[in-house]
Amino acid sequence: MNPELETILTQAQDVFNQRPSRPNYHGPVHVGVDLGTAYTVLAVLDAEKRPLAGRYQFAQIVRDGLVVDFIGAIQLLKKMKAEVEADLGFQLEKAATTYPPGVPLAEVKATRNVLIGAGLECSHFVDEPTGANALLQVRDGAVVDIGGGTTGIAIVRDGEVIYTADEATGGTHFSLVVAGALNVSFEEAERIKTDPAQSRMVSSVVYPVMQKVGSIVARHIQPYNVETIYLVGGTSSLADIGEVVHDMTGVPTVIPPHPMFVTPLGVAMTDD
Repeated sequence: MNPELETILTQAQDVFNQRPSRPNYHGPVHVGVDLGTAYTVLAVLDAEKRPLAGRYQFAQIVRDGLVVDFIGAIQLLKKMKAEVEADLGFQLEKAATTYPPGVPLAEVKATRNVLIGAGLECSHFVDEPTGANALLQVRDGAVVDIGGGTTGIAIVRDGEVIYTADEATGGTHFSLVVAGALNVSFEEAERIKTDPAQSRMVSSVVYPVMQKVGSIVARHIQPYNVETIYLVGGTSSLADIGEVVHDMTGVPTVIPPHPMFVTPLGVAMTDD
């Protein structure tokens, strides 16, 4: 793993824990918004595209790339924006945002309207795995973004995305399996799923869903000569998922630290 990438993601972990890296910074910023099925993330980078401030929050306002709670999405993003502006001491004016590959244009426009409703000009759209690669800088390989509702795949060759796809199966499906297996609520299953002390138990329970993700990736990369797979998205933090994807595809699989932040940081990097 690139040491500079590790440094950026470690810095991001700090700023997303509500510790702005430079509270007195007043230079240009690059802003990214990732309206995910499970988590909404607002990332702010400085002029050198280093993590500066940010927020993330669990919220079920999007389902499979479709905004299902338009008013709730605006209210949440407006709140996160106000908190980050209070941290920084100045207003945010525009942001780039993401969409899962294959989402209809009308739904992409709905995401733009969420940003506008929250007081942000939408500067740019990018599909999630392509956004992730703005940070990863993969020259050749596959970037796989396992989000809350879907698994998105981008095939990269010579630094250019040549193919994208997206299929249902993501973090929400893992949580539903945990909820059913343990007879707990979905919210409790989410808590259990992200509890490091229960990671091994969770891994054994959701193993078939990991295999489903692996089979999706294997099918989409099959026509291409992929030498390395890069997993991002919050679900990539689950114990053993990298090994399962490797086993299902036969391709070496890499997971960067704090994979949930890769895509929002990457899309912020596209905000020029």
